[in-house]
Amino acid sequence: MTHERQTFEPDGRAVAYIDEGSGPAVVLLPAAGLDFAYLGTLASILVEEDFRVVRIGSRAAGPATMHDLAQDVVDVLTALGIDDAWIGGHAFGGAVARTVALDHHDHVNGILLLGVEAGTPADRREAFTAVFGEGFAPDAALEAMQTTALSSTPTPEWATIAPDTPTLVIQGGSDDITPPDNGLALQASAPALVSVTSVDDAGHLFVLTHPGETSWFIEDYLDWD
Repeated sequence: MTHERQTFEPDGRAVAYIDEGSGPAVVLLPAAGLDFAYLGTLASILVEEDFRVVRIGSRAAGPATMHDLAQDVVDVLTALGIDDAWIGGHAFGGAVARTVALDHHDHVNGILLLGVEAGTPADRREAFTAVFGEGFAPDAALEAMQTTALSSTPTPEWATIAPDTPTLVIQGGSDDITPPDNGLALQASAPALVSVTSVDDAGHLFVLTHPGETSWFIEDYLDWD
């Protein structure tokens, strides 16, 4: 394991990752157009609670489908010697997590959705400016590749909850980008598998602004004392 950024490079995919800690494996995948650095505080808290946390970015170039991006996640885990993990993702990252569970069920213990992506584009500028400051913008080329991957993949192939896959949804109570109704709709589609909880008064970037609460929900759900 390493605490430094590494790159998984087979076939020129250039997938960045950071592998930290020891214990049950938890994967964290970032939202569209974002580097996984903003998930660092959440990852550090989970590492302190004796989890092994692997943050995985997206390949550097497209085109790609959601199946390709899911394969990247599994290939990084295989290279790290991780046979199975809880796959977590923020917004678009959660869509990738669901695809991993559908395509590679044997590698997935469950999924952790930090805001539920519904595939409907939303203007994120105000949410990003409020947290990152004026002038911040996601990586346009990366976001375009990811948006195309989402739109070119049939919705049931990434949005469905895989059979027998426990799923925790954590959402910001004031999130306008991946609103709470998205999580409730997903729960209604698979009530025996999906649990939903909220970080009150938190917006779209609650994983960054409220990492302690987010971590606590994950720890409590996984029952790791």
